[in-house]
Parts: sequence; structure tokens; C-alpha cells
Amino acid sequence: MLDAFAKVVSQADAKGEFLSTSQLDALTSLVREGNKRLDTVNRITSNASTIVANAARALFEEQPQLIQPGGNAYTNRRMAACLRDMEIILRYVTYATLAGDSSVLDDRCLNGLRETYQALGVPGGSVAAGVQKMKEAAVSLANDPSGITKGDCSALMSEVASYFDRAAAAVA
Repeated sequence: MLDAFAKVVSQADAKGEFLSTSQLDALTSLVREGNKRLDTVNRITSNASTIVANAARALFEEQPQLIQPGGNAYTNRRMAACLRDMEIILRYVTYATLAGDSSVLDDRCLNGLRETYQALGVPGGSVAAGVQKMKEAAVSLANDPSGITKGDCSALMSEVASYFDRAAAAVA
């Protein structure tokens, strides 16, 4: 996993070039926006249990067959596995947000996840719907302007949303 800085330096080094002005400007912007990024990750992390529980509750209200006998979240063991997986995806979204790069999400969480779910008979569409519910909650929570660094967070919220969308697409 490379953070945004290591990735840019690695790419320039592979080409035997100095960092370009546009690369330096992008990194400068990342540093300038760092407090917003930290505030966002902190808010999501501090509310992770609530985000996961509420997303699961909403998913099961929409898809009650999942928690009925024979459903993929029926029995305490399966329900716990479902909540654990949602929490893991959320955790890796926060890692990607902090790093400003999706490679950790892809490499450590999403690669092979669809195939694993298919092998286990887990409905990918339901997982994707749960991820979208987490996205809605996390973005709403992180975008609340009270008690965080002031400024426009629309680009950061788009970035966070894109990580959730990436996760939903990987399992659907």
C-alpha cells in the first residue's frame, strides 16, 4: 500500500523524473486539506458501530428474507459474520480516505471478495445495498459542518463516496 506521497514519488522515480508542478500542487492540496481528511476519518471511525448497525437494520427492513429461516443472515453466527464484513469494508474505506488512495481498499479488502461471496452463496446485491447504506450514513455524518475544520468538503465527500461505490461494485 502506498499513500499519495509515496505513489507520486514512486511513479516519478520509475520514470527518472523530478516531480512535476502539477504533482507538487496536488500534494500541497492534500496537505492543506489534511485536517478535513482527519476529521472525516475520525467521525466515521468514532461512529462505526452505529453506521454498521443502522445500515444492517435498514437493509434487513428492505430485504427481510435475509433474516428469515434459510436467509443468509439467519442465525446469530451468520448475522455476526454479516456485521463483521460490513465493519471490515467500512474500516478499509477509512484507510483509503486517510491515505487518499484506494489501493489499500482494493488490495486488502476487495480483491477476491466477490468470488468468496459467490462461493459461500452470499447475495452480492444485498451486500452492495448494505455498503450503499453505510455510504449514505458515513457521508452524511462526515459532511456535518459542526465541530470540524471549516471549508468546502465537497471534493473529499465525493472521494469518500467513491470508495463506498468501489466496494459496492466489487461485491455486486
